[in-house]
Amino acid sequence: MKLDILAIGAHPDDIELSCAATVSKLVRQGKNVGILDLTEGELGTRGSRSIRKKEADAAAKILGIQTRVSLGLSDGNIEVSQSNVTKVIQMIRLFQPAVLLFPHWLERHPDHEHAHQLCREAWFYSGLEKIRTKYRGKLQDPHRPKKYFHFMQKYEFQPSFIVDVSDVYETKKESLLAFRSQFYDPKSKERETILSSRIFLESVYARDRHFGSLINVEYGEPFYSLEPLGLNSFFEILM
Repeated sequence: MKLDILAIGAHPDDIELSCAATVSKLVRQGKNVGILDLTEGELGTRGSRSIRKKEADAAAKILGIQTRVSLGLSDGNIEVSQSNVTKVIQMIRLFQPAVLLFPHWLERHPDHEHAHQLCREAWFYSGLEKIRTKYRGKLQDPHRPKKYFHFMQKYEFQPSFIVDVSDVYETKKESLLAFRSQFYDPKSKERETILSSRIFLESVYARDRHFGSLINVEYGEPFYSLEPLGLNSFFEILM
């Protein structure tokens, strides 16, 4: 299955927290979008491996994406190793996306920073013909996505661009609520975490309202690009 966009997160719910509305908007625009979770989030204080898998699948249906895959790397131990780089290269070559979305390099959670480095290396090496990979016994063709953009998680950065997601923001909220084990639930008997506090999701919504306000819309999701972005006309960015 060839994708237009592949969004890569360290854990299930990372994409939902950071750029789910953008994903939903792209799907509505007719783009083929997939999510790659590097781990199954098994070290999370709340929930379990199996619960988080069910929640991730439910969120994927809400977003309307074409596929969601877990690479099965060790939660809390995303090593930037040749073996793991090769695993990500295999996914890039399998889905042949034009664009990758993955974490920024500066983050609170070490897994997110390691995910950035892993994705950045895989993006480059996936285009080298002499690095040979196979998937299910079949030799893969080299493929390097044209662009990659970093999404925002805990730490803020000056965005290169902000996507107006006002018209799909309720879908983002719905996809987040699919992860019932992770977020606020007054009936839960599990230990409280930062994510499960009553104000956590409200803080996510507030930040998206803030970035929306910077472009004069209700909600916005920020992204960073290392490379300059080309335009055919100034009118492509007028809103």
